[in-house]
Amino acid sequence: MNLHDWIDEVSDLLDVDTDVDEGLVLDLARVAAHNVARPAAPITTFLLGYAAGSQDADPEAVEALASRVQALADSWDRPADAPDPDVDGVEVDVPDDSGVDHTGETFDED
Repeated sequence: MNLHDWIDEVSDLLDVDTDVDEGLVLDLARVAAHNVARPAAPITTFLLGYAAGSQDADPEAVEALASRVQALADSWDRPADAPDPDVDGVEVDVPDDSGVDHTGETFDED
């Protein structure tokens, strides 16, 4: 089974009738993983898909959305170990997800 077959099978399973520009999605995932953090890749592509679906976006609109997100990821310069951001001098509480693996289950780092 190749990637196109997989996309077709998952689309059928989820009852999704849309064309997927896998190159665009994979490029966005790569940039997010390299410039932000590895876990940013699937989250970013999920958010792109969610935005595209909620806006009933055509392929050109999806490309425009992806371009905006990629520009953000390209300019991302906050190191992964940077302290939590603050807004107007007030520290924003960002949950610590360092003990969560890609399945969403917690694990011990020991």
